Amino acid sequence: MASRPKGYGMTAELQKKKDAKFDPALEREALAFVESKTGRKVSGNVADGLKDGVTLCHLANALKPGSVKKINESKMAFKMMENIGNFLSAVETLGVAKNDLFQTVDLYEAQNIPQVINGILAIKRKVTGGESAKNVRHFTDEQLKAGQNVIGLQMGTNKGASQKGMTAPGATRQIRHEDNMDRS
Repeated sequence: MASRPKGYGMTAELQKKKDAKFDPALEREALAFVESKTGRKVSGNVADGLKDGVTLCHLANALKPGSVKKINESKMAFKMMENIGNFLSAVETLGVAKNDLFQTVDLYEAQNIPQVINGILAIKRKVTGGESAKNVRHFTDEQLKAGQNVIGLQMGTNKGASQKGMTAPGATRQIRHEDNMDRS
């Protein structure tokens, strides 16, 4: 593994931001979900208990039997990372969005544990049907008519500018100053 400095600079600032997002209650919820689906006790926290990817592969197989063909029990780094990668591929086939998941190094090197937790909870929402409800809004005819006269901020403004004086593409625009004008 590449060694990364951890105590200073931008690396430290980014790690502080990630650490600030960590929520022990969400970690417990994620681990409880994994344990309930796999029947396997996760020892310790997310980083320690799921690092080898074995339990995650069992989770994938519990959600969709046969989705991870081979689970590596080896403690070799590349085999554990392969397990995590196989798990991530398997849950993508369940319809979990890739951007809701995490990267292998987020878990294996404990670089972004809050994202790992969010990924597991996204899987939980997908399989339990707990996805967000549509935010349907109902407007009166009066509200809709009032909205037709509003110019959205995305539209911007031209502040009175026009294309008057513009010429063919590629041609330069002539600017005349009083000092340069011929005086006859």
